[in-house]
Formats: sequence, structure tokens, C-alpha cells
Amino acid sequence: MRLMLRLAAYRGAVCARSGLACLICMLALADAVAQGAADSQSYPNRTVRIIVPFPPGGPTDILTRVLGQRLSEVWHQPVVIENQPGANTAIAAARVAKMAPDGYTLFAVMDVTMVLNPITTSNLSYDPLKDFAPITLASKNTSLLNVRAEDGPKTVKELIARAKASPGKLNYGAGIITTRLAGYLFNREAGLDVQYIPFNGSAPTVQGLLTGAVDYVIDGAATSLPLIRSGKLRPLAKLNSRPLPALPEVRPLAVEAGIPSLDDISTWIGLVAPAGTPRAIVDKIQREVVNMYADPVIAEKLEKSGISAVSSTPEEFETFVRKE
Repeated sequence: MRLMLRLAAYRGAVCARSGLACLICMLALADAVAQGAADSQSYPNRTVRIIVPFPPGGPTDILTRVLGQRLSEVWHQPVVIENQPGANTAIAAARVAKMAPDGYTLFAVMDVTMVLNPITTSNLSYDPLKDFAPITLASKNTSLLNVRAEDGPKTVKELIARAKASPGKLNYGAGIITTRLAGYLFNREAGLDVQYIPFNGSAPTVQGLLTGAVDYVIDGAATSLPLIRSGKLRPLAKLNSRPLPALPEVRPLAVEAGIPSLDDISTWIGLVAPAGTPRAIVDKIQREVVNMYADPVIAEKLEKSGISAVSSTPEEFETFVRKE
């Protein structure tokens, strides 16, 4: 009987201590939530940086500058775009992963940052699922197979014929691992023996095509469009079947090459912050992206630039990355 009473007393003491611990945790959580809400109300009260892991002129840079201008107008605070290319976005990613999680540093990521680098790079200096707080998916982009308009082939089948007539003589270029792999897949499926020339981003890739360093490139439509419209580049195909209103006459590569396995090769862009950024701030940024895309003027501007704007909740974006 005494033993049972002692056990009962011990259990009561444990429960009391556990209850106190739970109460302390609940109070701490409530305080954190309240602090996050307070932070979001005053956010931002100084300059916000968006890190772009590519040189100026590519799809990610174009989209981010439109977003930065919109956020600056809404927030009445400067939003600075900072380009830091290198190592297939890994240099910028490692830097952002170490930034303060206060919402004043944002990061424009691509599939290469969040999916391909972890697969293809050993000893990666960041973890895409642990080091970043997802904000929103921002776009799903269409890449183009481009040649020079003045001396390039007029069709994909003509390009294939030229390459097969001169094995090992033609060069192709790409600016990131995603488009490089797309080019590799095309060359393999078409049975081409060509040389790969690497470039550091979309704009240098297109410049390499214009100067004759390469014979064809696979790159984002947003980078190529101005040069296509000016008559300097010729798009032979797009790499997926998604509508491209800026170039409605361009057909999918799978159709032009007669190779079904080349269907639906696409890239995407998203927005993240350093892990630990208050959820209230993340939600505030995400809402502004949704509001921006609802503006018909901005939607038309992006569409004309070859950018397919999309948005998501942070949870949807995280699920999307995990599935990718």
C-alpha cells in the first residue's frame, strides 16, 4: 500500500513537472508566433536583396528583376538584385544558406540548385531541403533549340543531317547543367557525334552562338526572344509541348525530330529564403508574388518575355521539389 502511494506521489510529481514544461513550451511558442507576426508587420524596413545565381540577361535574372521592381513599389523599400554566378548555382546557394534568416536575403533558385546539384555533385556545401525555407514556385520555363539565322539550318532534321555529315565537327552550347543534359539527350537520341562547349549562364551561351563559337544551343526562351525578333537567331524547336504565346509557330522538339522521348524537357524557377525565416514573413512575400501575377500588365510582360508565370504555397513548392 505504501509502495502504491509512493508511486502515485511520484507520478503526480512527474506529471506536474511535465505539465510545467509543456506550459513553458506553449508560452515560448506563442511568444515566437507573436514575434513573427510583429516582424512581418514591420517587414521590410530596409533594403532587401535577391540573389540570382546567374549573370544578367537570363530567364532567372529577367523574372527576378520584374519581381524586385514590383516588391520595391509595394514595400517602398529598395529591392536589390545581386548576380552571383558560378558552379551551377552552388556558390550562391552555399552563401545564402549561411545568411541571417530575417527575410532580407532571398534566393532565386532553379531545378539545378534544388534537384540536379545534389544528384550530380559530391560534397555539396548546402542541403536544398534543410538550408532553405521555400516561398513559392515562380515559373516553369520553355527552352529552345536555336541556331544562327544567317547560316544555320532551317529545320531540326536539317541540323541532324549536317551533324551526321560531319561527325565530331559541330559544337553545341548550354549555360547550365539542365540544358546541357537536354542537349545530351537530343544528341544521343538523334545519334549525333558533336562537341559540348560549356558557358556560364544563358546570356553567355547565346553570345557564343552569335560569335560562332558553337553551331547550336539549347537555352531559355526569355534570353533568346529579343534576338529571334531582331532576326539574329532562328528557333528550330521548343523542348516541351507547353504553349509558348511569344512564339506560337515553334513546335516541340519531339515532333520536329520525330523522337517521342524528347517530349516535356523543361526548367523551373522558385524563390526561397534561408531556413528559419519567420513563417509570417515567408507568407507575406508569397502573397506579393501571387498579387504580382494577378496584375494583367505584368502577366503580359512576362508572357512576351517567354516566361510562364506560376505560383504556389510554400508547402506546395516543397512537395514539388521533393517529387522532382
